[in-house]
Amino acid sequence: MTISVLRTADAWWARTPTGAAKIATEATTTGELLADGLAIAAATASADTVPVDTLALVSPVTAPCRVVAQMTNYASHVTDTGGDPATVPMTFFRKTSGSISGPYDDVVRPAHVRLLDYEAEIGLVIGRQMPVGTTVTEDNLADYVAGLVVTNDVSARDVQLPQTQFYEAKSYPTFTPVGPLLVLLDADELKRFTDLRLTLRVNGELRQDQTAADMIYSPVRALQSLTRFQQLEPGDLLLTGTPVGTALSAPPKPVQFIASLLPPATRWKLFFAGQARNPKYLKDGDIVEATIATDDATIDLGTQRTVVRDAR
Repeated sequence: MTISVLRTADAWWARTPTGAAKIATEATTTGELLADGLAIAAATASADTVPVDTLALVSPVTAPCRVVAQMTNYASHVTDTGGDPATVPMTFFRKTSGSISGPYDDVVRPAHVRLLDYEAEIGLVIGRQMPVGTTVTEDNLADYVAGLVVTNDVSARDVQLPQTQFYEAKSYPTFTPVGPLLVLLDADELKRFTDLRLTLRVNGELRQDQTAADMIYSPVRALQSLTRFQQLEPGDLLLTGTPVGTALSAPPKPVQFIASLLPPATRWKLFFAGQARNPKYLKDGDIVEATIATDDATIDLGTQRTVVRDAR
């Protein structure tokens, strides 16, 4: 049975059938909390609860931590951006944990960013240390992945693309909303990972709607590759990619061919001029809602609701 953990500025909580029960723990970080399993279990059985909607929730993943993300990891997204899923390599990038924000916090668009995009993603929260060389298999995955969270890999496309690297474009403050829930799963529940459906709406309009079965590289394969060179610690966060439906979409093949013949400066100028006419990029006042759950709601990571605000 899943256990859903919530966090406020001064406490940790476990969701129960009647509300939320405070977890009696001294933990101040996600990693410390995950080591206090007895306290979490005790809270789930508590009758001393408060309504969940009275809590001012913050991210259940605390900073500092490692935030690692998989690039172009859904077949539908790769196809939409002009690629071939069969040839996509396993690729990672880093985000600063300073980009983590709460599930209902505003997403702040920096003044110089024009093309602000969204990417609903399932976040894996690491539950125990994974030194370089750790052996990860389907059988022991639940030993290392404590739970899952809703994340949104917010991206400044007009910074990302010309630089051909992702760190700055995806690391501004508030560019990684996380939560509302950290859903702790057992081994059998984690096997339903591909049943999880990611949906994202902007101002009520459905933009993304796909299950994790569309993934190219599973969590096991991702962690097998990542731990060849990167140690992970309890509380670290791995974003697992996003499906089709982002604002960014590749131009038609003939346009791409013609553009490839142009000087880089001219090519980027024309590309961004075209993207500027795309109404799907986020703007001040837009409401972004991201939900991740199985269709039968047996596993439900909740819904985050953020509002885009221009930097003042």
